[in-house]
Amino acid sequence: MKINKNLIEEHNRKKSEEHHDTLSQLEDQLSKIGFRPDDVVQKLSDFQVAIPSWALGAGGTRFGRFKMGGEPRTLEEKIEDVGLIHTLNGSSGAVSLHIPWDIPADTDATQQQALELGLKFDAVNSNTFQDQQGQEYSYKFGSLSHTDPRVRDQAVAHNIDVIKIGDALGSKALTVWLADGSNFPGQQNLRKALDRTWQSLEDIYSAMPSDWTMLIEYKPFEPNFYSMVIPDWGTSFLLATKLGDRVKTLVDLGHHLPNTNIEQIVATLIMENKLGGFHFNDSKYADDDLTTGSIKPYQLFLIFCELTDQVDNPDDLKFSELAWMIDASHNVKDPLEDLLQSVEAIQIAYARSLIIDRNELESARRNNDVSRAQDILQMAFRTDVRPLLRESRLKNGAAIQPEKLFRELNVRENLIRVRGSESTATGL
Repeated sequence: MKINKNLIEEHNRKKSEEHHDTLSQLEDQLSKIGFRPDDVVQKLSDFQVAIPSWALGAGGTRFGRFKMGGEPRTLEEKIEDVGLIHTLNGSSGAVSLHIPWDIPADTDATQQQALELGLKFDAVNSNTFQDQQGQEYSYKFGSLSHTDPRVRDQAVAHNIDVIKIGDALGSKALTVWLADGSNFPGQQNLRKALDRTWQSLEDIYSAMPSDWTMLIEYKPFEPNFYSMVIPDWGTSFLLATKLGDRVKTLVDLGHHLPNTNIEQIVATLIMENKLGGFHFNDSKYADDDLTTGSIKPYQLFLIFCELTDQVDNPDDLKFSELAWMIDASHNVKDPLEDLLQSVEAIQIAYARSLIIDRNELESARRNNDVSRAQDILQMAFRTDVRPLLRESRLKNGAAIQPEKLFRELNVRENLIRVRGSESTATGL
């Protein structure tokens, strides 16, 4: 399904008066405290968040998966759905593929389809946490860390195949997440498992094109519950440091134990030039894969506060070099609506972090004025920056209120009409 630009223009005409009124009020408010709203709007217009190919259908739990109808049955339909999201919000101009769930039958045709929809390919993701049909060796007891060199070789070869597919599509990064670990004490030699993983990653790294980046993900538990080979950011950082300059740590917001100070992790990785990107989601307990910003919006804001803190280090971080991706599961919500909500939550956190009075904040910190520092942060967090987001969408030719237009156009009903009520997304 494609959305005619005339429908977006008509939607925007209906919403324009209300939008300009609220935007004008916010612009006045920001100008009085020394901010140029146009600069924030431009940064929001340029900011793009990749949509994962695996998040476009109904998710599930260990106990069941509930279809919603109209799910994309092929990679082509998944790219079509990402194009639909990007048409609505103007901020989702990239696709992150998971291999082998979504192997293009014809990379040239896939790349052309994406190009026509204004999309590019972000990081590609390998999969050695599942056994695939026809696979010679099982990953039941690990992949890159396995005791059997034949299993490790198979996992390395898969990652190299993923790189080749990504390279043909114009991607520049490989994301590696390992389910490797153990469920019981004594099951695994912890040091040898990590060493084998490092050696396997070194083989993959040596096969990467010179302009590619490897992103190493981490997770404290699941599917293994006694130990994970890469359980935390420190282990990911260790491996990235040992491997080379083109290996970075990928931060998945759900891959932390409860109440972890993720913003401090981000700050440390920035300092060491080892932050590679994000998998955005939200959680209450662990890796819940909920809509970004639905549980901990203040934490999301604080993370962006670190990302945009360039008062003393103006060249510290280049946003264009980071991988911005969503990684969520949609069990009870329409996936496309959920993704629209997630992108907006990320943009809101970003915009709020851009209107912090950094000089005042640094002054408060130098003087150890704790109350003042808190007030400065919370003043930005409590500001309704949505008019700036809407203006950035207008600038990008998208809908002022994408989720509202999604419902007005009955997008899900139209997808069900075309694809059927029993369609099931490929992959997870």
